[in-house]
Amino acid sequence: MTFLDPKIWTGSVFGGGWTASRSGDAPVIEPATGNELGRAGTAGADDVAAATVRAREEQRAWAATPYEERAAVLRRAGRLFEEHAQEIQDWIVRESGGVPGKAGFETHVAAQECYEAAALASQPLGEVLPTARKRLSFARRVPAGVVGVIAPFNFPLILGIRSVAPALALGNAVVLKPDQRTAVCGGFSIARVFEEAGLPSGLLHVLPGGPDAGQALVADPNTDVISFTGSTSAGRMVGETAARLLKRVHLELGGNSALVVFDDADLEPAVSAGAWASFFHQGQICMTSGRHLVHESVAGEYVERLAAKAAGMPVGDPATGQVALGPLIDAGQRDRVHRLVTESVTAGARLAAGGTYEGLFYRPTVLADVPAGAPAYAEEVFGPVAPVTTFATLEEAAALAADSEYGLSLGVLTRDVMKGLALADLVPTGIVHINDQTVDDEAVAPFGGRGASGTGTRLGGAGANIDAFTETQWVTMQGDVAAYPF
Repeated sequence: MTFLDPKIWTGSVFGGGWTASRSGDAPVIEPATGNELGRAGTAGADDVAAATVRAREEQRAWAATPYEERAAVLRRAGRLFEEHAQEIQDWIVRESGGVPGKAGFETHVAAQECYEAAALASQPLGEVLPTARKRLSFARRVPAGVVGVIAPFNFPLILGIRSVAPALALGNAVVLKPDQRTAVCGGFSIARVFEEAGLPSGLLHVLPGGPDAGQALVADPNTDVISFTGSTSAGRMVGETAARLLKRVHLELGGNSALVVFDDADLEPAVSAGAWASFFHQGQICMTSGRHLVHESVAGEYVERLAAKAAGMPVGDPATGQVALGPLIDAGQRDRVHRLVTESVTAGARLAAGGTYEGLFYRPTVLADVPAGAPAYAEEVFGPVAPVTTFATLEEAAALAADSEYGLSLGVLTRDVMKGLALADLVPTGIVHINDQTVDDEAVAPFGGRGASGTGTRLGGAGANIDAFTETQWVTMQGDVAAYPF
């Protein structure tokens, strides 16, 4: 049996948790070919309820487990991601449409997330507080309880494991709902790893499903924290539901990030960075550069070079050929991308490259002279589209970069790094990369956005993860019962 054998995808118990056999199953589709690769269980509200009850039952014993044992499970999980990287990568390529390099990045980061989480288990989790009375007063961080994780299709492994690993390391149980379209690489691969790593039964439940399963997970009385990664529109609904229930929720949402290219930038690496920022994984990344802001003195040459690069990039099935771009995830996403491109051209943008597709394969597209109100400039496209507009001064670049409801990532390309930092001071954003493009992620770095991009830094790094997946408890201790006047 292979590590991710299809026979296990519709079972009732798997990886110490539950798949969703009672609510039926759905096909696992390869977007590049339309072929059915198998079938996977589909979760409904009843499956969510059963999983959270079991998770609640098992969580207390896990929280009381010595940190060395929890850390050992996470270290073994990291090694298993490395040992089975090729098989997991094959599924990422076939199920999500990512190129092999992108799949390799996912398994590498997944392993690192587990190793960093293993170290998290032994982090100091409290502080001694001053007190005016004769007693010991301290604040300690305790596990939140049951963490619900909702992860999307685009980077299915990374965007699931970056919540699952630290939540488990800190003593929580987890119910993970991956996108049904990436149930194997974004769900069952994680469950199999932790099953083999020795995670006790009942602590990790994998429930692929649609919006109804996600809604049930958010509303379930046994989930204490929700970690959601997805679109801003869906995130608003998750946040509204959680707010009514007074439940903590961490939202990592969409973006329309700006890449600012100053006139002193070397155009050859700048164009390479710009192409990567907009076309990597077909632009289906929250950090994708959705707006290229280029100094007016070099904009013409930048567009010409970027268009030439786009025209020469191979697009096709990443499982069978050496391609730069694979397929979009489905026809709905393709049609939305194409609508935004055509409406932007109607609004006055010039189509410098791309704008066409075959099946789910959308050509990398460059739009020049883009008006600020054009849909592909103003909205998150989530496709391989690079809209370019110009600026004259640093202040104008800052105003353009800040003119968005989103605030996730900012890239600044300039030989003057202090000018880049001065620009960063003027743009409300969670992430800034000076002399790099907008797409980057490391297990040790805090990650999160502002505005419509989410509720701030909630993931990555010891501090953010401890804040995300524990609660603060104040404790006092004294030798005798305190005396009171009545």
